[in-house]
Amino acid sequence: MTRGQGSWAIRDRDYVARVRRHRPSALLPLIARASATYRLESSWLESPYRKYTPWALADAARVSLAYGNEYRQDASEADLLMIVDMYSQLEEHYLYDHDSEALGRWLLRASGEQMTYQEPVFMELARAAAMLTQTAGTRPARCLRPGWEEELLGTSIAQLLWASATACAGRFDPAVLTGPGADRICAEVPAASILSVTEEHFVTDTSAFRGDNARARMTNDPLLRRFEYNPLRGYGPGFLAPVSHLIPSKASPLGIYYTGVARYGDAFAQDLGDLFEAYVGRQLRLLPNAMVRPEIVYGSNQARSVDWIVVTDELVLLVEVKSTRPTWHLRLATDERVEELNRRLGHAYNQIDNTAKLIASGRREFTDIPADRPFHGLVVTMEPFHIVNAPVQRPQLPATTVPVTACGISELESMVTITGAPVGRLLLERAADPERSTYALREALIGHTHARNTVLDAGWDSYPWRDAEAEQVPSE
Repeated sequence: MTRGQGSWAIRDRDYVARVRRHRPSALLPLIARASATYRLESSWLESPYRKYTPWALADAARVSLAYGNEYRQDASEADLLMIVDMYSQLEEHYLYDHDSEALGRWLLRASGEQMTYQEPVFMELARAAAMLTQTAGTRPARCLRPGWEEELLGTSIAQLLWASATACAGRFDPAVLTGPGADRICAEVPAASILSVTEEHFVTDTSAFRGDNARARMTNDPLLRRFEYNPLRGYGPGFLAPVSHLIPSKASPLGIYYTGVARYGDAFAQDLGDLFEAYVGRQLRLLPNAMVRPEIVYGSNQARSVDWIVVTDELVLLVEVKSTRPTWHLRLATDERVEELNRRLGHAYNQIDNTAKLIASGRREFTDIPADRPFHGLVVTMEPFHIVNAPVQRPQLPATTVPVTACGISELESMVTITGAPVGRLLLERAADPERSTYALREALIGHTHARNTVLDAGWDSYPWRDAEAEQVPSE
């Protein structure tokens, strides 16, 4: 241990050594069982001493797989509790950095480490179906042709695997596909298809995992190791899922993005970006009493406005859609993070400001958009850019003449279903508050009633096992 800022902190090497004390075959099932027990977004708050966080369990599993061996000790529940407790006390650069940007860098790393695991499973899986199979793009697709989703991944299988893992202490046993009750499952998707998709996209072995982990390393700094990409997916025998939270994310739009780009290249990214833009439009049309316009083409050079313009009684909402995601520079808070943030989102802020000026000036192509009410900008991303609205990041993005809020798609999906208060008024109240305007958009949605999101419901209802609770999946 080492001492930092008046409190004891654990060295990463001591934590890694504590994990390596145990055989992976003994420790990983304990991790899987804990993950299945505290499987929902915030249920870790009910775990012993609130230590069984999904990010701690994921890192312990990663270290055990990457650096452990079978010539070690058995493991007990007490050992796992000690490991996750040590994880919660790991030393951090913030303990030693004393410059003005230290807090911002710590917030970037901590939010990337933790908030990824707090997206609701329902929204992740429902969005995948609603966006990828029920949304029509605006341009001809090059990769997303009929049947592509089953060929590439089989999103409905992720639902089955997640339900099995949470019901069976973190395991999916292929034997259940030939056991009692299996006919209900296999009537929807043949057992051979379930197994082939599972093997190809959800399962790895120790050797492959170690190779992926080594290639994913971006720095040799031990204080940053736990914030790097974790290639954890699934691990046999019997398809053990050390962290069940990671199964749905593999079949989320973002997980499918990585799988598709690896197979098809940039063409897949462009197809998915087009679908994501159209999907955001579907969500915006859920707003009551609002006029939703797609982008406006103007001028001799065929320039384009923001992707969507929403007119309400209270304001004009200018929405720019970005199917981008934070890179490792942002997750690790490297010196390149400011340049990377601008490269990913800077154009969206400029586009919003430019569109507001075009409307306000009365340009011919925009005359049906009212200029008599406030403008507000919304940058919607496929994966959240956590704390992007906060003072530690917002000043690093282009200045604008209108308020601009960045949000992840799940925040938009919640915003459009608010009942009892006009969304436009909520956005204006938030923008007028110097403190609340720096928070995530989600904060402004708390305390309001919501209707069902019919787009998400339609996506969820398309799955063959939509009505099956986890306990209904055949167990071992």
